Amino acid sequence: MSFFAQLSQWLADPNRWSWTDPAGIPFRTVQHLWFSALALVISIVLTVPFALWLAHYRRGQFLASSAVNIGRAIPSFGLIILFWFLASRWGANTDFWPLLLALVALALPPLFTNTYAGVVQVEQEVVDAARGTGYREWQIMLRVELPLASPVIVAAARVAFLQLVATVAIGAIVNDGGGLGRYIVDGFALGEQGHGEIFGGGVAVVILALVCEGLFALLTKLATPRGLALQQARRDS
Repeated sequence: MSFFAQLSQWLADPNRWSWTDPAGIPFRTVQHLWFSALALVISIVLTVPFALWLAHYRRGQFLASSAVNIGRAIPSFGLIILFWFLASRWGANTDFWPLLLALVALALPPLFTNTYAGVVQVEQEVVDAARGTGYREWQIMLRVELPLASPVIVAAARVAFLQLVATVAIGAIVNDGGGLGRYIVDGFALGEQGHGEIFGGGVAVVILALVCEGLFALLTKLATPRGLALQQARRDS
């Protein structure tokens, strides 16, 4: 059977477009996004408050710079295999925890670094003015520094989320609930008869990543305070 015939047959399967069938594209897309979003939310909760506090008091500069190098050096597939091995040794659920822990570990460095950098870049005059009006330190962090740093933080979440979407696909190698990546893994298992499924799964992951990129671009625009947006517009003009 030719490649195009395999792809057509794969796409023509009525269950392929089911929201309830575990083999359906909509079902696996939701599964893919759920894993990615869960890891991102956990990473934000663990990282942003801590980085905000450190940056406000100008501490942890070495940690912030080291996070960049750590994030670049961590191999995503190696992390997945490591956590899968540990989960299997400890009797934990190997279909959930290995991939989730690997995703969180990958998202932490960019979120921490950008949050720290975004807060540090807030003009000291703005912070002093807020302090002079009676704002307490926690109010300065939440009402001044965090909003002004939000475009940089959202940009980090954007990069992290796209990396998570790609990594979930890789995680299908050790995870039965690997979202759209299951098509690629299952296709390889079929050999020459699975080329259409491999291509379809790969295209689905690419489309999902592009859609997420567009949504985060819109979110970045919405998260930018109006004053910063006007200032940036004046600079561009």
